[in-house]
Amino acid sequence: MKTSLSFASILRAPGAMLAGLAALASMPSIAPAAPAGAVTQIAYNHPGLITDLGVGLWAWPLPMDWNEDGLMDLVVACTDTPSNGVYVFLNTGEYDPVTRLPLFGPGDNIGPAGKGPSPQVSYIDGQPMVTTKGAYYPDFRNSGLAHPVTLGDPTAIHIGEGNVRANQWKFVDHDGDGDLDLAVGIGFWGDYGWDDAWDQDGTWTNGPLHGYVYLLENTGTTADPVYGEPSKLTTIEGNPLDVYGMPSPSFEDFDQDGDLDILCGEFVDGFTYFENVGTRTTPRYAAGRELMVGGKPLKMELCMITPVAVDFNGDGVLDLVVGDEDGRVAFIEGTGALVDGVPQFLTPRYFRQRADALKFGALSAPVSVDWDGDGLEDLIVGDTAGHIGFIKNLGGDTPRWAAPVYLAAGDEVLREMAGPNGSIQGPAEAKWGYTNPSVGDWDGDGLLDVVTNGIWGKILLYRNVGTVTAPRLAAAEPIKVAWSGETPKPSWVWWTPEPGALVTQWRTTPQLIDWNQDGLLDLVMLDPDGYLAFFERSRTPDGALVLQAPQRIFRGEGVSEFDSKGRPVNEVSGLLRLNSRDAGGSGRRTFTFFDWDRDGQLDLLVNSDTNINVLRGLGRDAAGLWSFQDDGPVSTTRLAAHSTTPTVAHWGDREVLVIGAEDGHFYSLSLQP
Repeated sequence: MKTSLSFASILRAPGAMLAGLAALASMPSIAPAAPAGAVTQIAYNHPGLITDLGVGLWAWPLPMDWNEDGLMDLVVACTDTPSNGVYVFLNTGEYDPVTRLPLFGPGDNIGPAGKGPSPQVSYIDGQPMVTTKGAYYPDFRNSGLAHPVTLGDPTAIHIGEGNVRANQWKFVDHDGDGDLDLAVGIGFWGDYGWDDAWDQDGTWTNGPLHGYVYLLENTGTTADPVYGEPSKLTTIEGNPLDVYGMPSPSFEDFDQDGDLDILCGEFVDGFTYFENVGTRTTPRYAAGRELMVGGKPLKMELCMITPVAVDFNGDGVLDLVVGDEDGRVAFIEGTGALVDGVPQFLTPRYFRQRADALKFGALSAPVSVDWDGDGLEDLIVGDTAGHIGFIKNLGGDTPRWAAPVYLAAGDEVLREMAGPNGSIQGPAEAKWGYTNPSVGDWDGDGLLDVVTNGIWGKILLYRNVGTVTAPRLAAAEPIKVAWSGETPKPSWVWWTPEPGALVTQWRTTPQLIDWNQDGLLDLVMLDPDGYLAFFERSRTPDGALVLQAPQRIFRGEGVSEFDSKGRPVNEVSGLLRLNSRDAGGSGRRTFTFFDWDRDGQLDLLVNSDTNINVLRGLGRDAAGLWSFQDDGPVSTTRLAAHSTTPTVAHWGDREVLVIGAEDGHFYSLSLQP
């Protein structure tokens, strides 16, 4: 609902708060009782545990003293599926002994955040004013993003250019005349093109992302504004302020010389400072310079960063509070020092909270397995960042979980990343990895190994060189196939695989399973053309294990071809092609096998547009093909806009479908015996 208010009343609103709001904000949210068979979110179930503070996919921090108790709290918007909302994390007044930062309580969802609104906060006379694209929320403390006041037309910014993917509106008295203007950060993807633009040498042939900042000057008054046409801010050289996408601009006096400078983030992981070399009333900006720390560029661990400049710790120096793609929020402390005129900050530290819902990264890809040999099934999990996490099951019919830890490979934390040219969707995805793991004793030595597929489409083996109870992974090595002839690859992969390597569609499950029940682990996964394929394992006469070239032995009945979200693209029986799309639309199918209907035939549980679909196993036909029929989703609860990942867990006497969701949380569905 949109509301009409005078601008004078809008300005009075930030400091207003209804009586009792502090008490209401501190009350825990109470979820309704779940019906039998419902998909429910998995909790840590671990009182006293402290974990990284986080929302779902993509954090937009709005720091403020929410309950006006004198302590800075964290309000964080999450704009994606399924945990869309505005979350309030109250400052407990305690300090985390690990980070030495304030400790926060669990997040309380006060209402939806919408889709793609680019939430921002401006600090005017010390009061937070929350905006989204083209709108302001004077009643934010009471109603979240429910009652917008229109400021302008977001489509009128960067008009005619198209493909704007961030539209960040903020208040600022840009020219020091006492009236509030509007600044808009624009993330422009029109030159980038998004997909499949590599040449044969791995050079991106499209343009970069752009992050521009526009000003809408107010020639009226704050109470009765008259905004001019949007104009692109430029440097003294006449070039537009331009960073690598999604600028999240903050207008503050960073160098303490009495005028407003600009500090921007970007879509990937860095920060750019534009010094005001003019005056408070006539701003002029020097060329952008990277923020540095210890002589190196100041970088975030992940991408899709959303910084806000605010004196968070109350020491009189501006800090940065930065949201990450995986829903975490980092604190970058300002030192007050300048080096060559550039403000200096410390390295990022992530805020932490009292544990609530189990979480690992974003687009979590779990495997339920007893990783440490104690008789309890743990979770081994991949995520968008390219990590593999170990979440230890501490016991109980409803398990109590330890905080996630990253697995190492060799002497380093295991992290698969695209780097500058490893993603088919371009260099903006340099910090993504999309690890999808499978776990099993691949080399037959009695220890559980990890096999992954990720953003490169390379199938990698991490051998366990530890023990049953203390696993330790060696550095990655490629899974090799006994190809006859040239090593195949998807047609859109620009690079040449090493001889014998297995390179297929990205972001898919490499399922380790003894499909033919001969005592050897085989591999079932998508082949380079998107067909579900059987890679049989065999032994040579001297006992060496060999992975054979794939066989297309799986058939779809009624529907045989799907897209990346599991939507049918035909109504024809035939070889089962889990993804018929190419390039960036390829792969993205995650699955496990399980006898869902208890008829003695393995069914295929596979990610879908809703959550997980059951492709019911119909057995083997006369031609030797294994047939499957899509019976639809296990639940109508929507768990992703991109991808989910299923695994079946055994908790005591119960079998449970565990679903890794887009928000990095895990959801469970108890299965009937």
